[in-house]
Amino acid sequence: MADDFSFEIVKKIGTVSEGKGGWNVELNLVSWGGRPAKYDIRSWSPDNQKMGKGITFTKEELESLKNLLNSTTLE
Repeated sequence: MADDFSFEIVKKIGTVSEGKGGWNVELNLVSWGGRPAKYDIRSWSPDNQKMGKGITFTKEELESLKNLLNSTTLE
């Protein structure tokens, strides 16, 4: 089953934070297993071949998160 795993970073949107050893938390548009691309926040190795845990959003989910963040006062 691991052989069937594939991904493609369709568009690099930006870096959320820079980590040790060149690993960065990034917001990208990623296609998983050949499916339509979704917005994805996770840590990536410098060559984008290895990844850490992350979260994936549809466009609608990301818009909802954006609205929540815009209406929230951060402490």
